[in-house]
Amino acid sequence: MSIFSDNIRFLRAQKNISQKELADEILMSRVRYSKYEDGRSEAPYEVLIKISKYFNVSIDLLLTVDIRKYPLEDILKLPDNRIVLPVVVDRLGNNSIEIVPQKASMGYLSGYSDPEYIENLQRISLPFLTNGKYRAFPAQGDSMPPFKDGSYIIGKYVENTEELKVNKSYVFVTLNDGISYKRLKAKKKKSITVAADNSFYKPYDISLGEVVEIWQYASGIFPEDFEPDQLENYNLKDLFLELRKDIEKLSNKLPPH
Repeated sequence: MSIFSDNIRFLRAQKNISQKELADEILMSRVRYSKYEDGRSEAPYEVLIKISKYFNVSIDLLLTVDIRKYPLEDILKLPDNRIVLPVVVDRLGNNSIEIVPQKASMGYLSGYSDPEYIENLQRISLPFLTNGKYRAFPAQGDSMPPFKDGSYIIGKYVENTEELKVNKSYVFVTLNDGISYKRLKAKKKKSITVAADNSFYKPYDISLGEVVEIWQYASGIFPEDFEPDQLENYNLKDLFLELRKDIEKLSNKLPPH
């Protein structure tokens, strides 16, 4: 048995049709179709296409997601056949927020489209975050103020780049930079301009072709020792450290006296 076998059996049952009726619809014998549903044979690509079109479910979903566990109408389907798993609620009806742990953030680029990876993420619920799909990402480095190491940035999933608003903050997941928290400065036809709230870093462009996911800032989780008024000193300290490094580099290039 396989996920695919379970899925097509489930979908057929939902339509309340027999194996013979479905086989006739996709132009094959009932015996041949039954082998796919029983897991005795693997469906070739042309058959996958027919079944996908018949049920109006992407091949990616048919092969990788146990559809029995998720109502199809709740699954967010993307143009390239990727998926974001549906909104999950707790017993009180609050949205569950998936937490990408610090140690697993480097593997997010390879795991974001893997239902098993996402399904195994820990979850929390915040009652004031509703009507959307939320995920929490770890903050790393000094380019994400007021977030610093140990903080989490909660983002609401953005389905289309047309929804982006200038001067709003987002978590951008890109092929080159991985996870980054930036403020949108400008939208262009094939790229966007973003900037860190730490003014030490210059704005830069991201090609839309590099963008994997976008999550609009919704809330934050800060470490216990977080102090908002430390932000200015924090940035100044880093600025002086960078200046000192530049001075040391210049000193090394000067000829000896």
